Amino acid sequence: MFLVEARRIFVVIVGAVLNAIALNFFLIGANVYASGFTGIAQLLSSIFKDILNVPGVSTGIILLVLNIPVAILGWKKVGKGFTIYSFVSVLFTTFFLEVFPILRLSSDIMLNAVFGGVIGGVGVGITLKWGASTGGSDIIAMVLSRLKDKPIGGYLMLINGVIIVLAGVINEPENALYTLLALYVTTRVIDTLHTRHEKVTAMIVTKKAEELQEAIHGTMVRGITILPAKGAYSKIDKNMMILVITRYELYDLERIIQEVDPNAFTNIIQTAGVYGMFRRND
Repeated sequence: MFLVEARRIFVVIVGAVLNAIALNFFLIGANVYASGFTGIAQLLSSIFKDILNVPGVSTGIILLVLNIPVAILGWKKVGKGFTIYSFVSVLFTTFFLEVFPILRLSSDIMLNAVFGGVIGGVGVGITLKWGASTGGSDIIAMVLSRLKDKPIGGYLMLINGVIIVLAGVINEPENALYTLLALYVTTRVIDTLHTRHEKVTAMIVTKKAEELQEAIHGTMVRGITILPAKGAYSKIDKNMMILVITRYELYDLERIIQEVDPNAFTNIIQTAGVYGMFRRND
């Protein structure tokens, strides 16, 4: 258990390093903006520096401040484990943003957008794959999605749309276009490393349905349907558990299954849509 959590922390730190490199070496110097709260932090830093003439308000510090209330919200509404690791990711990203110098390795804005998008996408992708996020908009979108039972992607698209528009207003119109390019590249990389589906359905065949149900509900707020099942060859009575989760919860589900019933058979499939209540009712 300790080694698993240590590896998780290590991956989160590596993701934070990659995010900081993408920002300080490519995106910030070219005035190309990242997605979510990171992009919002970049925009606010640009406003303080270029419009209000207030120096010293860095992207990293603004990112940390923005994520403090979001972490409190995530702790109450999303889940303690996910929120803790997400805030750890934010802390390390802020640290490396302050430590690494802001450089401009290329004067070509397209190269900066593409390479920044790729490196940032790798950082976010491996962070998501190990059950955390880069904080901010991910947590807010998850909370809103649970309240309204609507896809997370719609809320993230709205936030990123605002960032793209403001990138063109504060700088030049072409900065908005290159920000869109960087966001597209980042999304494609994340999809390759993690999963492109916002929601997935897990079908778990197990002899320990009750123990798994308790462990899952101790970590995430999700409804579970339990059906009787029987092995075709063994003729042993089992249960099939069916639940729909977001891609952010996939790591925690895999960990729980491995801890409670390593012999369980699990099938993860794409979920095209969900109708009705996408959460557990107390």
